[in-house]
Amino acid sequence: MSGSSDITGHVTCTIKAAVNLQIGDTKAETSSSGVSVVDVSLPFGKTVDIEDISFKNYYSAFLSLRVMKRNPGQEAQWSTALRDLPLMENPHTEAGSQDYFRIHRDQMLVVPDNVVSVRLILRQPSSVWLTFNLEDIKIHPYTQPAPVKEASDWLSDLTLVDQHPNMEGLPDPQAVSSSIQQMWALTEVMQTNQTTASIGRFDVDGCYDINLLCLT
Repeated sequence: MSGSSDITGHVTCTIKAAVNLQIGDTKAETSSSGVSVVDVSLPFGKTVDIEDISFKNYYSAFLSLRVMKRNPGQEAQWSTALRDLPLMENPHTEAGSQDYFRIHRDQMLVVPDNVVSVRLILRQPSSVWLTFNLEDIKIHPYTQPAPVKEASDWLSDLTLVDQHPNMEGLPDPQAVSSSIQQMWALTEVMQTNQTTASIGRFDVDGCYDINLLCLT
């Protein structure tokens, strides 16, 4: 079952505010761990086959991705789809800090089908940046590609002319197909019985009738 998608082609979902993990007792003075978590809730009661996830970085150095999958007849379980994907060339410099990224399903460690929830785990080990996050997060649904038809499939799709009044005057597709098959068969027979003897145009038993020759 696929989740709903809006006119731009991405899944309608709820993106919760980032939660910064802290080190130490929550009642006492704590310090940042450099880890932040963003939860994305997909449409309630539905599952989504994910094609890719796109976003704009905001000073996050590494990204890990976990997906909760609900396979038919099984309880929903979390699986790790990405582990510490670098988003910045160096956590202490600007390079990549505000770039756009697109994570395709082929890059993931598990097949992201039947997904009910997504969790983005961000890491920034550098103390240079006070905050880090992801912006403009979008999840795009996966669709099965249409099968490629072969020649035999195209011939089988042809219908009778009387079912298509607009094609009046055109040959019957089934008759054309039958004629082509007969031509192929005749060609095979001629190639099999072919001899090296030449066939003259006017000769009879190696002689020519004088009345059939024209002198110029």
